[in-house]
Amino acid sequence: MQTAVFDALNGIERRYTPVHVAADAPRGASRRAAVAAAAHEALIMLFPAQKAMLDARLAASLAQISDDGDVSGKSIARGLAWGATVADEILAWRASDGFTVVPPPYVAGTAPGNWQPTPPLFGPPLFRQFATMTPFALTSPAQFLPAGPPPLTSARYAQDFNEVKALGSATSTVRTPLQTQTAIFWQVDTPAAMWNRVADDLAEKHDTPLSQNARLLALANISLADATIAVWNAKNIFDSWRPVTAIPNADSDGNPATDPDPAWTPLLATPQFQEYPSAHSGLSTAFTSTLAAFYGNDTAFTVTSAGLPAVERSFTSFTTAIAQVADARVYAGFHFRFSCEAAVTLGTKVADYVGSTIAQPMHRVESGASMNR
Repeated sequence: MQTAVFDALNGIERRYTPVHVAADAPRGASRRAAVAAAAHEALIMLFPAQKAMLDARLAASLAQISDDGDVSGKSIARGLAWGATVADEILAWRASDGFTVVPPPYVAGTAPGNWQPTPPLFGPPLFRQFATMTPFALTSPAQFLPAGPPPLTSARYAQDFNEVKALGSATSTVRTPLQTQTAIFWQVDTPAAMWNRVADDLAEKHDTPLSQNARLLALANISLADATIAVWNAKNIFDSWRPVTAIPNADSDGNPATDPDPAWTPLLATPQFQEYPSAHSGLSTAFTSTLAAFYGNDTAFTVTSAGLPAVERSFTSFTTAIAQVADARVYAGFHFRFSCEAAVTLGTKVADYVGSTIAQPMHRVESGASMNR
């Protein structure tokens, strides 16, 4: 949707290289109508059950444009037609990206360190098709493949094993109530929802122009999408076990510094896919790295979580927020810290690549904040 919005607006303004749709908009097309139409068309195709609500939102947006008095009915009509056309082209482009591919049956490995089905459902790993999807910008899902988890016999593995064993247990005596809330806060909403709300709040706070908003949101969401593909590619390649499997079976890992606890369970139910690298850490880093490139890392903002509506977390930098995301995955009992660190590196590389290759200025001088500093 954000790609459609960007290409629709950019087809009128021609300030940046397009993401996909290179055609020029009809002369005199309304910018705001094109943006509204592109968003509406993409969303009703993706979420047809919400068409009535989305139609009402489009009508409200068009009423605001008409009330301004500076845009003719013909200009609005041209913008509406153009925005819908761009969205249709974006949807057609992504229709064969592999999202709906059904992967072959999963066969779990038998060696120590291999992922095993986890409670409560004990099903095969979810979203394996993400690993082979066509990225928006990356050259391949494995372009920034991390090195892999440390050996089970290493000191680093033992260190992170013992950390999550102590802090991530359902019965932990060392995890504080605030740390428990932190684990829940970052689990009961999605990275895409949480960080897009932050992006919207920052745009409003900074009164960012429409063209820069459209570009920033496209870059951030493309970075998040490609980080999703890259993370799941790595998860499927390394196929590594979760703490909920590793801790009860530590007598098989060959490391004298890890002791098994057959009764160990995590604070929260373990997500049904492989451990390395951390998805939330990688996706959050990809999105926030894009925001940091635009607003600066030391930017104040507040994060909300749909599952804990009365709780807010405020930060003075994006890096401190990402550090809390990593902590949350350990407190939840989901991840070893090395998986979060690898995901942060991966997310940073994805965002840097997207920001340097997608939607580049056609003229090197830009007003306002720059994405290329």
